[in-house]
Amino acid sequence: MERRREAALTGGRAGRRLTSIDGGRGNEPAEPAGQPTHGPAALHGMRPQRADATQPPTVPEQARLWHVVLSVAGQVTPLPSLRTSLERLAHDHSFFLTARYAADHAEIRYWEQARDLHDAAAIALRLWGEHKVTAGLPPWEIVGLEVVDRATYHKRVAEGFGDPPPHLGGVHPY
Repeated sequence: MERRREAALTGGRAGRRLTSIDGGRGNEPAEPAGQPTHGPAALHGMRPQRADATQPPTVPEQARLWHVVLSVAGQVTPLPSLRTSLERLAHDHSFFLTARYAADHAEIRYWEQARDLHDAAAIALRLWGEHKVTAGLPPWEIVGLEVVDRATYHKRVAEGFGDPPPHLGGVHPY
């Protein structure tokens, strides 16, 4: 799952991108071979040199936290097996907050780490399908999706809108 998240953060390319080589995140060329591997001179080689001291340093793209509410629905499913499946999903997915369920629908709330809204929504839309087999989820379809940034979520809660569910954490029936 970590590879999936990293792929979303790096524009679809899984694996690490090095800034010390051409084609990495930095725009500067690679350091020449033969740099010292220890001592003060090695620390100097860790940061790319800017051609123009007036240019601000480039800030690497950083992931943000997004609050996601994913709603799914479908044919009636036995509640004990549905609960077990949602608990497996909660165990598999980091940043899982809570799930509420009924025999024919469920709502999952969790935090997603992604570069922007587009990436967070794309990851959220794949969540149910990617975990369908491993968690034993029913063949339901996604019927709703809400993705808001962390600041908006906390502002809503502070203003009394979008209160957290009554059972924060875990898997609970409606």
